[in-house]
Amino acid sequence: CHDSKGQLHSFGSRWRTDDCLDCSCFKTGISCCTGYVTPTGYDEEKCISIFNKETCTYKVVEKNDYSKECPVHGWVG
Repeated sequence: CHDSKGQLHSFGSRWRTDDCLDCSCFKTGISCCTGYVTPTGYDEEKCISIFNKETCTYKVVEKNDYSKECPVHGWVG
């Protein structure tokens, strides 16, 4: 399988892209899905979700004070 960057991957191999997608190579082609979960059920008036591309994770913090985390009641992914 050749990925979007032209890199060759063996059948049965798995890798994570720079955009946090988890991909697998099969004889029928490449399959990719998000390698992270997205927060839901938090106070969107008071809080904001911030994605960290280095760790492929979200953090939900107060808009006025990023040092304070907000409670999250659900995750989708």
